[in-house]
Amino acid sequence: MTKRYFILVLALIVSLSTISAYADSPIKKLGRGLCNIVSSPLELLQGIQDANNEGGFLAAFTWGVLKGLFQTGVRAGVGVYEVVTFPIPFPKDFEPILENPEFFGEEKDR
Repeated sequence: MTKRYFILVLALIVSLSTISAYADSPIKKLGRGLCNIVSSPLELLQGIQDANNEGGFLAAFTWGVLKGLFQTGVRAGVGVYEVVTFPIPFPKDFEPILENPEFFGEEKDR
């Protein structure tokens, strides 16, 4: 059991010591994951607002709720994945999985 902890700590130290070789860092990946977990419920409200702006009141409470629930699950799932795998440089160079937007509340590239 202690051998596993030793290997895990060693892997963490090695991954953190190679930060300068990557575009992003494991710490940024961890922070991004935590931010995605915490902000994921806001995706429900964003989905409702987007649908309301595009199609009106009925679209907001039908399509908007479904879209928001789906996006909530996606952002929370990606956040959990990034927190669990933060010392591993996957995707390549710790790049974000969600890129548009990387964090909730950023402007989307159209």
